[in-house]
Amino acid sequence: MGLISAITGKLFDLGANLGDTNFAVLGTGAEYTAVCSIPESVTKTDLEEQLGALPELKNADIRVAPFDLQISHSASAQITHRILVEGGDNPGLVARLSEVFVEFDANIVRLNTEVIPGKPNNLYRIDICVFIPDPSIQACLATVENTASTLQMVCSVESF
Repeated sequence: MGLISAITGKLFDLGANLGDTNFAVLGTGAEYTAVCSIPESVTKTDLEEQLGALPELKNADIRVAPFDLQISHSASAQITHRILVEGGDNPGLVARLSEVFVEFDANIVRLNTEVIPGKPNNLYRIDICVFIPDPSIQACLATVENTASTLQMVCSVESF
C-alpha cells in the first residue's frame, strides 16, 4: 500500500520531474517505470540508495538507467483512440488484434492486458491506446471490432 506515493514522493524530494510513467501489479509483485529529469547533483547511486531505503521497496529490484532516447513523441506516438476488448481468455488474442493495426499502418502506443479471475473463463481485458492515421480510422476500427467479435469478445472505442 502506498507504493506509488512513496516512490513519487521520494523522486519529488530529490528534484525529479516525472515524464512518461507506468505502474502495474504483476502477480504478487509490481512494476513501476518512469522517465524522469533528474538534477545533475543527484547521481545514479544516490537515486538507487534513496529509493532502496524506502520501507515500501524492501527487497525490491531497483534499476536506474540513463534514458538515451528522445523524450518528445513523434506524431505516430500520439494516442488517437483507446480500444478496450473484453471476453474469455484464449491463446492468441493479442496477436490477432495487433495484426490489424499493422494492416492499417496504425501504431500501438500503450497496451495493457489483465486476467480477471473468478469470472467465467477468467475475463481477459485488453486495453490498447493507438495512433491510427486519418485515412484509415473507420476501416481500422471496423476491422478491430470484427476481429474482436470473431474472437467472441466485446469491443469499445474512445476517440481523442
